[in-house]
Amino acid sequence: MAQLCEKCVKLLQDFVSLVKRMSSSLIQNIKEYLILISECSCLKQKTSEARQLYKPVLQPHEKEMAREFLQHIETGFEMSPFGKDSLEALRTLAFSENPGLQQSAALYYLHMSQHWSTHLPAEHLESYYALLQSSDMEVQQMSSLSLVNFLLEGNINKEQVVQMGLLEPILELLESGDSTVQCNSCACIMTLAVSESNREAIGSAGVIPLLALANSYDPRVQQNAVGAILNLTRSERIQQVLCREGALPVLILMLESPDSEVQYYSCAALSNVAANSQHHEAMLRVGDQFLLRTLISLLSSSVDKVSSQACVCLRNLATSVNIQADIIAMDLLPKLLSLLASSNSDVQQASIALLWILSQHPANQDALIHGKVLQNLGMLLLTHQTDPGIVGHTACIIKNLSLCKNIQGIIESPCVEGLLQAILSTEIQEESLHYVTCSLGELAKHEGATLHLLEWMNEPLIKCLVRLAGQREHTEPSFQAASIVRHMICHDKVMSLLKCHMEEVQRYLMNFLNHQEIRFQQLGISTLGKLLEDPEFSSAFSQSQLMEHLEQVRQQTEETQELLKMATSQKGS
Repeated sequence: MAQLCEKCVKLLQDFVSLVKRMSSSLIQNIKEYLILISECSCLKQKTSEARQLYKPVLQPHEKEMAREFLQHIETGFEMSPFGKDSLEALRTLAFSENPGLQQSAALYYLHMSQHWSTHLPAEHLESYYALLQSSDMEVQQMSSLSLVNFLLEGNINKEQVVQMGLLEPILELLESGDSTVQCNSCACIMTLAVSESNREAIGSAGVIPLLALANSYDPRVQQNAVGAILNLTRSERIQQVLCREGALPVLILMLESPDSEVQYYSCAALSNVAANSQHHEAMLRVGDQFLLRTLISLLSSSVDKVSSQACVCLRNLATSVNIQADIIAMDLLPKLLSLLASSNSDVQQASIALLWILSQHPANQDALIHGKVLQNLGMLLLTHQTDPGIVGHTACIIKNLSLCKNIQGIIESPCVEGLLQAILSTEIQEESLHYVTCSLGELAKHEGATLHLLEWMNEPLIKCLVRLAGQREHTEPSFQAASIVRHMICHDKVMSLLKCHMEEVQRYLMNFLNHQEIRFQQLGISTLGKLLEDPEFSSAFSQSQLMEHLEQVRQQTEETQELLKMATSQKGS
């Protein structure tokens, strides 16, 4: 009968201490531990080569030890699994040259990563250094998977993993011949790269193996590799490395992957790269406008986050008139209209942001003043008045399109009603209000639009415009609201409605006359001059401080003109 050597006795003693803290769900694995220990040379009979193919039968004293293990597992797990005794035992197992004992430690960590939500003490990361560098494939698989689990659950400090030297063995596992190990190590890099400092630490060392794995035939490996590249693209320095190492063709081809996650990751990575215009030439050089065509085709994706991210990437690329012209020429509008009508908020936000970029250049505006486009914009305003992103971008688009010579389409669409309803909303945010008033102010300059605005003009709207004109905190909405009033007071209906707010009108006009900006002074004088044509306003203002201040402004203007004449004459002489 074979006898246990001192080494195995010591390991068994350590393991008993370890198992005391293990979950009952690991009872089924005890036989595996015993078998691994029994495979030590001290327990193996000197048999023929044929008999070595069979596992040795457990001896009576080994069976007795197994019963003791079961008792410890059933009664001892209430103690802390991360205590000092466990740590020492795990170190012994992890740094052992015996793969079986390393598997025990790896399995323990894997179990803990799946069942515990507590923070893993930093001391336990030392064991990972040995486990990740193990020559045993199963140890690599289990330890890398447990590390991923801990990272995803936030049970390990990401920066601490790198600081303790685990990045190097993780990067080495990227070049493993086992797809499971590759998958797990890519997931580790993807999670670690969420941290800015970790991205810089990963640097170029991780780029080349990740690009190689992005072409893996294993969809799990490919997905995690592209996900890791995505997180690395958040660093401008690593963007340069990726482009230099040929990442752009790889990521662009990944857009056609049948896996929607790979499509999303690669599209998001390209969006990050496209945010830096210096990369645009290289990105568009791949194929004959292949990137633009592929992105536009992805707008029709059934996966919302893919179509949304395709919009973002196109928006980042659309920095020049030529690129925008190419995008519009590729039958973009029908797809964009479909996205504007999406029930997904992110898709709507992304599509309207792309439309906003395209509307900024006059060369595109005629193509965008399309009945269905304007119809969609108007409906977005009417149904999303509390969404600052949608309201703000939509108002900017309408303002840009109102610069066209033919704005009849805007007047006939729900856009005007949408803007007016937005300005009346009590929930509209400051930035959105700025864009809405600017858009209405631009429309009010056109006679046709003024007549259309007149149809909607009523007491609540006049009251709102006067209130906005009188507030001092936000100068642009104040100016634009007063500008709308100025363009509308030519009509008796508006003049009549304003008479209910004479005091408020007088106050904001006084503020305008005292304003440091000349445009406010000029608008105040112009509005006051028009109001004085009405007998009621003229009578109300005749004895007010407003008229006294207007006279002061007139005198100052005359003095300024005299000084200008003197300066001009001196210059001529």
